[in-house]
Formats: sequence, structure tokens, C-alpha cells
Amino acid sequence: MTVRHNAAAHRYEMDTDSGLAVAVYGEQGDRMIFTHTEVPRADEGKGFASRLVGAALADARKRGFKIVPACSFVVAYVRRHPEYDDR
Repeated sequence: MTVRHNAAAHRYEMDTDSGLAVAVYGEQGDRMIFTHTEVPRADEGKGFASRLVGAALADARKRGFKIVPACSFVVAYVRRHPEYDDR
């Protein structure tokens, strides 16, 4: 499954078997603030959110942004992947 950046909607997206998974963000200067992550209920627990958020954070970093986790899933992800911890 491919993660795509939908800049107009300020989110990263990934099609799953059951619908659309999204990681929503806002930009503030050189910071990308991730505010919400959602996967279709039927796809919960299958690792799609981790794949989506991992790709989103990698792209944000590649584009020169500092990561600000503001949703519980991204907070937990950054704890497990401290390379994205920009505190």
C-alpha cells in the first residue's frame, strides 16, 4: 500500500482494504504538527497506522520539518522511534 501526501488537505493518505487511512497535520514555520491519525475500523490492529505514520514522518523530515506529535498515536509512535523526537 502506498502512502501519498495530499498537501491541499494537509494530510497523508493510504488506501486500505476497507477505506482510507489518514494522518492529518498542520504546519507552523519549520514544524509539522500531527493532530489526528485514523484508519477504517475494520483495519485497526493490522499495522496500517504505523506504516502510514512512519512514511509521513519520514517525508516530513525529508522536507526539512521538525516533528510535533499532537495525537496519541503519533506520540506513541515517536516514543518507539526516537529518531523522530524533536523536543
